[in-house]
Amino acid sequence: MRWGARSLLVPLAWVAAVAAVLLLLFPLGFPNYDTIYSLLWGTELADGLSPDRGAALPPTPHPLAELFGLVTAPLGDNAISLTIVVAYVSLGLVGYLVYRLGSLWFDRPIGAVAALIVLTRAPYLSNGLRAYIDVPYIALVLAALVVETKRPRAGWPVLALLALAGLLRPEAWLFSFAYFAYLVLTGERDRGRLAVFAALALAGPLGWAIYDWITAGSPTYSFTGTRETVETLERDTGPVDLVLYGPRRLGEVLQWPGMVGAAGGVVLGLATLRRRSEIGVAAAVLALGAFAVLACAGLAIIPRYTMLAAAILAVFAALALLGWRLLEPGHPWRRAWQAFAAVVALMFVFWGPNQYDLLHRVDTDLTNQSEIEGDLNDLAQSDAFEPLCLPISVPNHRAVPRLAFDLDVRPSQIVSSSEQRQPRRGYFLDPASPFVIHNFILDPNDPARFVTTVPPGFREIAANESWLLYRRC
Repeated sequence: MRWGARSLLVPLAWVAAVAAVLLLLFPLGFPNYDTIYSLLWGTELADGLSPDRGAALPPTPHPLAELFGLVTAPLGDNAISLTIVVAYVSLGLVGYLVYRLGSLWFDRPIGAVAALIVLTRAPYLSNGLRAYIDVPYIALVLAALVVETKRPRAGWPVLALLALAGLLRPEAWLFSFAYFAYLVLTGERDRGRLAVFAALALAGPLGWAIYDWITAGSPTYSFTGTRETVETLERDTGPVDLVLYGPRRLGEVLQWPGMVGAAGGVVLGLATLRRRSEIGVAAAVLALGAFAVLACAGLAIIPRYTMLAAAILAVFAALALLGWRLLEPGHPWRRAWQAFAAVVALMFVFWGPNQYDLLHRVDTDLTNQSEIEGDLNDLAQSDAFEPLCLPISVPNHRAVPRLAFDLDVRPSQIVSSSEQRQPRRGYFLDPASPFVIHNFILDPNDPARFVTTVPPGFREIAANESWLLYRRC
């Protein structure tokens, strides 16, 4: 019992310490557009309503995220605070799990360096502190990988974690199928166990399809809706763009030192530490393969979707730096590995100023966007929207879920004035300055650029540093 408590206390302390440091360095995290929608749709489910997908450019629904929104619905506005806590903890958990994988595959110093690489890459911090579901998803998949590393052919615990991950991202479905095939090919013959394993492998895709069928009337709603959004935003997608931009998107996460280190670490690991490296290489290939399959199916090719593969490859970047220590002093590869490690280390050193600029930009963007989000929340919490005459016009679709959540109205009752037809009555929300316009664009490919004008007959009734509110009831 003492050992069990100690083994649990260490990761909890590790995760808490990382989360605390992140909170100290980046104190202004907030839920992004997709996550606010998940909380909003979960609240609607708690009220016995089907999620309202009728607003401009709704995001892809994620069943597990909306279940979280349903469970936290009784907390009201505090659900947002809890979501931010989960975001910081998830980042800490990803760092710890990368450390564990590096430790289990190689040794603790390699695990520690791998975790440091991940936790200092801007995309993890930028997306993690905006509470994107990708970071909890990565944590679930890495946890499954840790379980399998510690106990090969573990079976149901791995598939159960992947099933949960498969309710956040569809890539996990492919991991579940691949792992089930691996269990069969390596000698699993017990029919009862195989039935359980098959049910768990199918839980993610079937659960998602059933959820879409119940809440949207189509079992393929998430897939078709996501493809339509990709087309609307003109994002890179398809096999040609995968070849042209896929490696670049991975490089945006790992940056050049990490990419070169990971490539060298994979080669050196397979050449000299094959048995230790095999599971990590297989996991990285699966993660990149799943990304490629979905990209070819019409989903977006963006850096966020490569972060799982990058987290695994970070272990091999750390291996490139420190793996020579695991070879015997007279090993013929040791000297060459030391030379390569020195080159990679110098790359990290020379890249340091660029990395600092990237992290500073994350902090600046979080600060600016958090200020604008806070002003929007303050406006909603005031009596400015009383009486509440609908619809409410907002500059573009980014403001829809936050305002709907704060005002307890349905998303389709809020109109994006630059993307939909402008109503002649109701409320009209306008940016107060170019600063808001510049920092409130959701996506660089958004079809609208806040080109809005106050409709005739509307008069200003409230204002703060970020927003002007007009009404014509």
